[in-house]
Amino acid sequence: MLDKNKKRTVCHPDPGFALGRHITIEYYDCASDVLLDKDRVESILLKAARESGATIINSSFHQFEPQGVSGVIIIAESHFTVHAWPEHDYAAVDIFTCADNIDLDTAIHSIEAQFSSRRVVISSDQNRGVLPSGVGGCMTNSDEKVMDKRTLPIVWKKVYENTNPWGMSTSVDVYGCSPDMIKDPDCIKNFVTRVCGMLAIIDTENAPLVYYDETETATGFSTTRSIEPFGISGHFARVTNAAYLDILSCNKYEPRELAEFCLSYFRGSHYKMQVALRH
Repeated sequence: MLDKNKKRTVCHPDPGFALGRHITIEYYDCASDVLLDKDRVESILLKAARESGATIINSSFHQFEPQGVSGVIIIAESHFTVHAWPEHDYAAVDIFTCADNIDLDTAIHSIEAQFSSRRVVISSDQNRGVLPSGVGGCMTNSDEKVMDKRTLPIVWKKVYENTNPWGMSTSVDVYGCSPDMIKDPDCIKNFVTRVCGMLAIIDTENAPLVYYDETETATGFSTTRSIEPFGISGHFARVTNAAYLDILSCNKYEPRELAEFCLSYFRGSHYKMQVALRH
């Protein structure tokens, strides 16, 4: 056999252990006001790192527009990282440590309490840099796929293409809206027209229905528009300065772009979103 075809090996004088431990945690049903605040998220991760016994070196956090936070805490033992999706009340955290002095349970529960998370899932707990067992053992350098899980799409457009549904329904709640805009029926009508344009819906009548509700719980304008095969409805609550919108279309679209347009149009502070494929 030619030398170039031989598998190279690496020998370790003291194998049989892992160089590090890597754990990923999913925090669901968090307090959205917490996840909207970069400084607050950073202080939560820093506190968890300190309480776990980690040695903090530095931290860097970024506030995305219109919303969302990412951040990393560099520790002497490796890192803590987070990315938050306020629109889904969800945060993804991972902790990597190459030392055994960190109490991971303490870190996990500290973040859980501060995020006010009602559901926590440890999605992976891995040994990293696993060295072979046996004194003087050798490890073959080869490409090895340890996990064979189905990779899920991370954009709705891909989900749509993979499943070929009849349509897609998106619910968007926009908070902190401009009071003047949600009290203006012409502004609401224009919003419906703009959404039709975004979804390539031909609105020949161009006349969305806007009417005024006045009850104890629903004071404000509401709107409905039905154009085959499209529907939009919404309520604009004066009490909460919020817009509650439901949009259904059989045309393919990206829900996040639609939600961010709603947020921008009504000059809101933040939004939440739910998506359903209709088969």
